[in-house]
Parts: sequence; structure tokens; C-alpha cells
Amino acid sequence: MEDNHFQIDILKKAKFKTKIDLIVKLIFAFLAIVCSCVVIFIVIFIFIKGIEPFIVPDGNGATQDIGLFFSNPNWLYDGTGGMAYMLLATIFITFLSLIISIPTSIFCSLFIVKICPRFLKEIFKTGVQILASIPSVVFGLFGMGVLKPIVKEIASLFNMQTFGGSSVLTGVLVLAFMSIPTITLVSITSIEAVDNNLSKASLALGASNQQTNYKIVLKAAESGIFAGAILGIGRALGEATAIQMVIGNGGVGFDFLNIFNIYRTLTTTMLTGIGEATGIKYNIRFSLGIVLIVLIVITNLLLNALKNYMTRVETPVKKNRRNYFKDLKIYFEAYINARKNNKA
Repeated sequence: MEDNHFQIDILKKAKFKTKIDLIVKLIFAFLAIVCSCVVIFIVIFIFIKGIEPFIVPDGNGATQDIGLFFSNPNWLYDGTGGMAYMLLATIFITFLSLIISIPTSIFCSLFIVKICPRFLKEIFKTGVQILASIPSVVFGLFGMGVLKPIVKEIASLFNMQTFGGSSVLTGVLVLAFMSIPTITLVSITSIEAVDNNLSKASLALGASNQQTNYKIVLKAAESGIFAGAILGIGRALGEATAIQMVIGNGGVGFDFLNIFNIYRTLTTTMLTGIGEATGIKYNIRFSLGIVLIVLIVITNLLLNALKNYMTRVETPVKKNRRNYFKDLKIYFEAYINARKNNKA
């Protein structure tokens, strides 16, 4: 009887755990569906609002000319503005900021994990975490108060005008400072996950600490570092508030050769004057949002494809093919040696 009661208790507990697991799974599934629906709703809303300026006249009868939208080098909110140069400016500024932020983040994370003393490691990590949590407007204020005067002085050395320090160079520096903490945190996690046995084996074979860190540790952590770079690129592409405060928001043309000129990006154009905008001046910002979404999606797809290409492993087919040819070579060598021995 006691054994039967014991078995019944076990079955009840098992059924209860099964019900709890099912409830938890349903809750997680519900949350995932809600989050997915929110994202889908936002994208659909932006696409609907972004298409309206091209097909539905506003209160004044104005519509956006689709040809000028892709070709006009000047930006206007009256239906004749073009976004091409803003798209180029967004890509150009993001690219320049990554030239600064990615190497800095990688070397900073490598120093924190492998080089600096242990009592300083947590201090530096905490500092990077605090930087990553700072709002973008604070970076914008830092750019206005600190970077703009410095850039103005640098431009004066080359007899260039920067409109009080507002320029693409200032925007690049602000975006770089914003991206560095994000990339650094992910890189720190990736480097910490590298097996210490790899470093020990490298040192045992005679490699120096620097050679081990650069050729073994970073190579093993490159997948995570690349993921951090993707997050940094996403933040740089989508930033609006901080970059608007330092870039100048010039509405005419685009000059790759003058980094002291004022520029306008997709995000700053969407943000500037949105509170007072009505009609086509309001809806056209959603059109720019569509361009930005497409740009971010394409960028992420290309970067993930590059990441998979760089970190791909050999397939079993290739390994088997290599072994097959190696065995075939050994067979022919043995056959030739046997013929030589027979002739002798």
C-alpha cells in the first residue's frame, strides 16, 4: 500500500511539473507573438504612411515626385526633395565612425580581459557598462560642448570653415564614442568565452603573449566580435538626436572630400521640425523611414553573410575528399616503391 501511495505521489508531481512547463511555454509563446506583432505592426504602419506622400495629395494638393525623391541633390519638404545624398551621407558617416570605433573597441576589450591587472578589470568593465547606458542626448551635449570647439580649431589650421564646429567630423566622432561601449561589451564577453587551454597551448609552443592574444584569442573570438560590430553599426545608422546636435543639417549637396562641411542624414531629417510638420511635410518623414529600414536590413544581411563566410568551417564532404586523395597518393607511392623493389 505504501508503495502504491508513493507511486501515486510521484505521478501527481510529474503531472504537476508537466502542467507548469506547459503554462510557462504558453506564456513565453504569447510574449514572443506579442513582440513579433508589435514589430510587424510598426513596419506596416511606417510603410503605409511612407507611401501616402507619393499617391495621396495633402490638404494643399501636394504629392512627392518619386523621380526627384531618388535624384534631387537638394532636400525640400514640398514634394520635390531628394533623399539620395542623405542616404550617401548616412552610409559615409557611419563608415567613418566604424573605422574609429571597431579597432578601438577590439583593443580595449582585449586589454581589459587579457592585459590589465585583475583589480582594474572590474573597474574598467563597469565604466564601459555605464558608457553604454548613457542616453544619446548626453553624447550630443558632449559633442556640442567639447568636440565642436576642438574641430573648429582643427579646421582653422587648414583654413577651413566648420560653421562653429558643426561638421561631418564632429558627427563621426560622436557616433564613434556612442558605438565603442556597445562593441566593447560584446567583445569582452566573446574574449572571456575563449578556452584558456588555447592560450596555454600557444604559450607552450613558444609564442609570446602578444602573438597569442592577436593570433589565437582574437581569432577564436572573431564571431562574437563581429556580432558586436553589427550592433554598433545598427546604433550608428539609427542615431538621430546626438548627430542632429553636431552635424549642422545642411540641406544642399554632398561632398565626400570635405569632412568639415555640414551634412544631413536620414535620421536628422526625420527628426528636424517634426513637431510643427503637417501634411506632406509630416508624411514624407515616414518615406525616409522606409529607406532607413531597408538600409538597415540590407546592411545586416550583408554583414551576417560576411560573418558566416569568414567563420565557416569545412564540411565533411571536403574533409572526406581530402582524405580520399591523401589515401590515393599513399597507395600509388606504395605501388611504385613495390615495383622498384621487384625490379631490384
